[in-house]
Amino acid sequence: MDLGTLIKNYLNSWIEQYLFFPNPFQRLISIAFFPLTIIYCIVVAYKRLSAKPFNFGLPIVSVGNLVVGGSGKTPVTIALAKEKEGAFVILRGYGRASKGMIVVSQNGKILVDVETSGDEAMVLARSLPNGSVIVAENRIEGILKARELGAKIIFLDDGYRHHNINKFDILIRPKEEPTNLFCLPSGGYRETKMMYSFVPVVLRDGEDFTRIVSFKKDGEILESLPETILLLTAISKPKRLLEYLPKDTQMEAFPDHHTFSEDEIKNITEKYKDFEFVVTMKDMVKLEKFNLSNLILMDLEVKITKEFELPN
Repeated sequence: MDLGTLIKNYLNSWIEQYLFFPNPFQRLISIAFFPLTIIYCIVVAYKRLSAKPFNFGLPIVSVGNLVVGGSGKTPVTIALAKEKEGAFVILRGYGRASKGMIVVSQNGKILVDVETSGDEAMVLARSLPNGSVIVAENRIEGILKARELGAKIIFLDDGYRHHNINKFDILIRPKEEPTNLFCLPSGGYRETKMMYSFVPVVLRDGEDFTRIVSFKKDGEILESLPETILLLTAISKPKRLLEYLPKDTQMEAFPDHHTFSEDEIKNITEKYKDFEFVVTMKDMVKLEKFNLSNLILMDLEVKITKEFELPN
């Protein structure tokens, strides 16, 4: 791993700690930014109150969170969309090499590669054999395209802040609540924590849904993991995966949505030449092109135990 990547990874880890579980020094920085946080909250409140939600004539379900970064939105979206006929999932497509509105898959048929779709969109496309996936910076443009293609229900992955859309909001609440309760830039909340009280459904990780983890190699479920394994990942909050792995597991974590280069993979395979690499599906879709024979998929699914009705 080159110096630039090491610095980038360190900064990413430092910012993540600052936003959610700050040390005393980081708390001082957080307090110093508080005037900007007040301005941020005023702007967010104004956008919310001035928005006029438009009804597109079909059910739209938003799966989002109040904190920045990963919290299980994508697997929850997959679990919900799998149960619906004519389901379309629309997301921004972070980390993709393309721009604009693109149909990633239609009725289970994947139409583009992972560079075009982005990692999360490709995971959704592969996980929904009967569903469809669209990436679009402009969610309204994506909704109109989905409606044109015959969508019966639309799921917005990370769509909570789009208050100009008439939708049914589901918020994912993390298992471990951040100790930093401020909004950006003093903390990791996009909107104040009290907004949990104003949405139809809140799903708390570990209470309202559980994660089902299995390990697969070449499509076969492993009964046990090898002794020497490396967690190789580019997701937000990567340490949360370690609870499912042995205590002596090594980890190489890159920033969320990172695109792996040939040099990075070469250096890692040389450094960990006797290791098996455990990866999530989000990482697998980007690593397949390197034809690595030592990849083990950490398959993460969710089972939603809380009962609620989606709009029809």
